[in-house]
Amino acid sequence: MVNFHSPFMQEATARGFLYQCTHAEELDELMSKKPVTAYIGFDPTADCLHVGSLIQIMLLRLLQRHGHKVIALIGGGTAKIGDPSFREESRQLMTEERIKTNQIGIEACLRQFLSFDDCGVRLVNNADWLDRLMYIDVLRDVGVHFSVNRMLSFDSVKSRLDREQGLTFLEFNYSILQAYDFRELSRRYGVCLQLGGSDQWGNIVSGVELIRRTDQTAVMGMTTPLLTTASGGKMGKTANGALWLSAQRTSVFDYWQFWRNTADADVHRFLRLFTELPLKDYIELETLTGEDINKAKIILATEATALCHGRIAAEEAATAAHQTFTEKHMTTEGLPTHTLSENRLKNGILLIDLLTETGLTTSKSEARRLIRNGGARVNMTAIGDENHSISLQDMIGENEKGIRLSSGRKRHILIKLENVH
Repeated sequence: MVNFHSPFMQEATARGFLYQCTHAEELDELMSKKPVTAYIGFDPTADCLHVGSLIQIMLLRLLQRHGHKVIALIGGGTAKIGDPSFREESRQLMTEERIKTNQIGIEACLRQFLSFDDCGVRLVNNADWLDRLMYIDVLRDVGVHFSVNRMLSFDSVKSRLDREQGLTFLEFNYSILQAYDFRELSRRYGVCLQLGGSDQWGNIVSGVELIRRTDQTAVMGMTTPLLTTASGGKMGKTANGALWLSAQRTSVFDYWQFWRNTADADVHRFLRLFTELPLKDYIELETLTGEDINKAKIILATEATALCHGRIAAEEAATAAHQTFTEKHMTTEGLPTHTLSENRLKNGILLIDLLTETGLTTSKSEARRLIRNGGARVNMTAIGDENHSISLQDMIGENEKGIRLSSGRKRHILIKLENVH
């Protein structure tokens, strides 16, 4: 392990961000002398980012806190190909309209964490230069520096070649274009550091080597670990799919609850990666064990949610959770909602159907098992009848404001009538 001297490299290592680095000592020395400019790319493959991208966003924030300049690159150009890294099959090609829609959504997510009005933070789109490339010119200028033998040795490529699906020639070009991005950003903005997950290591190294050969410029690459939970699960995956960074896709309450439900073995690691508490504050938190570790989980949930959705929303979610799980009376404040028409409720809806419709269960068979096992609750009352029906009579609170539906002790949703406030 290198004994780093620059504040950024010291803290990045202490928090667990550093996994691989092409020229660690060189980067450390450079950062000790002056601010550097770094970038991370986000391809718009969906209209929202999920928690799997959060470690990269947190790293950009850490760079900014230490006085370095950061660029968030939206891959409007590379999205037209699709990154093949460690994918079992080719991505479906997206239309121009879909890519533009996704770009808007991803930019909104990034703005929750990064202020692009700050002179040290910049948002750029690689379509600005990739869309204008002349193919033969690129092959002569860039392709000559790439060894096919070397590219075939990348783990991300080999994993696809070993499958029946194979790797298309279109996807094979992705690594070249990512390297081209790095060089273009180096020339335009003085970027000397590319960051990414460890699955991007081969692509990042290719960019570093291209720039050093063609421009004789010292640039570096650094990766973060690909996170899994202590149980081996993929970070950010829930029973209902990905944990999104938008309140329109994942409610603030569910986002807070995800972090609150972190396994004991993951708490200390996640506190360092996904909150910005001073490192000295972790010393006391890391001594907590047994029931006391729940205090650390609440801090993790509130701090992580505050970064994504704001302090007020995080505190409201924490209060709602506290009332839900530790107090005797029932509360509906802060719970995610699902709206229904008055006519549907007037006629009655089977609890099994409603559990599935709201996403509390993924299927009717799962809903039946939940009911049989005593985990389904309506307004805090356990329901054991698989034929139980929900109706207007179940509305509770002032002005009959909602029906609280629960799956176990940790997942809840508030059923409300359309146009009722």
